[in-house]
Amino acid sequence: MPTFDIDWAIAQIREAVNPYPKAAMFAIAQEGYNSLFEQLIACLISIRTYDEVSLPVARRLLQQANTPAAIAQLTPKQIESLIGESTYPEQKARQIHAIAEQIMAHHNGELPADLTTLLTFKGVGSKCAHLALGVACNLPFISVDIHVHRVTNRWGYVQTKTPEKTTLALEATLPLPYWIEINQLLVPFGKHICTGKQPHCATCPVESMCQKIGV
Repeated sequence: MPTFDIDWAIAQIREAVNPYPKAAMFAIAQEGYNSLFEQLIACLISIRTYDEVSLPVARRLLQQANTPAAIAQLTPKQIESLIGESTYPEQKARQIHAIAEQIMAHHNGELPADLTTLLTFKGVGSKCAHLALGVACNLPFISVDIHVHRVTNRWGYVQTKTPEKTTLALEATLPLPYWIEINQLLVPFGKHICTGKQPHCATCPVESMCQKIGV
């Protein structure tokens, strides 16, 4: 089995995913919702929710209120009515409202680009914090969701059991220029080509290097 050439693979995957919808956070950033607060809220909405649902839901909320001050002026019930199609809307509405109030109370209404701060918010884990900081602030963080975890382990590029351990393994091996882009590429790649069940190996551009772990 040849050594996995990540530079070559990234170039091939960029081209391969062109026909498919962009990963949700990158798609909504392109629409102009690219502040750190907007990215964090959109990511929280997307948790356990398909992109096809979370994108219009996040868009609806952010069109109504897209700053901590504006969100804080809504009630949790009003937020819930706007994000009702997402999973756990009541819980997420309370979390979104609480985050906005915390930013107003402790950060003068401006969300600092600081990982530790983001992780203090209830409902925000490392995946969302990393992704928001990467997309909104171009800070080098790797966001590992189920697709990034599955694909990189299937390749044999990392050998881990959990997304958290995949994050650490990629931080040790993945070249820094790809830290943000790996999520942007492997979400559509994992949804449409290197799928969880019956991956489309015959049309995969990096099949020649893939160890097909677990296939």
